[in-house]
Amino acid sequence: MFGLSETQTATVVAFSVSLTLPLLLYGAWIMIDAEDVTWNVLTYHLSFILPGLALTTIPLVFWMLPRLFEQFGDGLAAVHAFFGFQAYAMLAFGATGIVRIFRAKWEHDLYHDYDEDVLLDEIGDENMRFWRRRLRIGVFGYTFFWILAYVIGIVRYLLRYSILG
Repeated sequence: MFGLSETQTATVVAFSVSLTLPLLLYGAWIMIDAEDVTWNVLTYHLSFILPGLALTTIPLVFWMLPRLFEQFGDGLAAVHAFFGFQAYAMLAFGATGIVRIFRAKWEHDLYHDYDEDVLLDEIGDENMRFWRRRLRIGVFGYTFFWILAYVIGIVRYLLRYSILG
C-alpha cells in the first residue's frame, strides 16, 4: 500500500479504523439524545457516521479483503473476518430502512419544500416506524459486531506487529 511495509500499512489501517469508534459513538449519541428526529438531526448524525464508515470500509476493501484467504490459517483472523462480515450484513439490513426514509422524503417532495420541524415519522409513509426500527436494529447490530471485530483486530495487530508477538 503506497510503498509502505506491511507493518507500516497495518499501523495506518489500525489508526484509521480506530478513528472510526469516536465518530460512530458520537453519531449514535446524536440520535439517542434527540427528543425528536428531524431531517436536520438525521443529516447531522450522518455527517459523523459516513466518515466513520469510510475510515473502516476503505482499509477493508483495499487492504483486508485482498489478504483475507492467505490469513485463514490463523483462527483469530477467521473470527475477526466473521464478526466484520456480520457487521456489514447488519449495515446492509439497516440500509434498507434508510433507503425507504430517503425514498419517502423524495416521494413527498420534501427535498425542495421542507419544514425543518417535520418529524421523520410524519413524512407520509405509513410504514415509516417500521423502516426506522429496521434502521435502528441494523445500526445497533453493526456497532455491536464492529466493536467485536475491532477488538479482535487490535489484538491481532498487537500479536503480529508489536513486541507482544
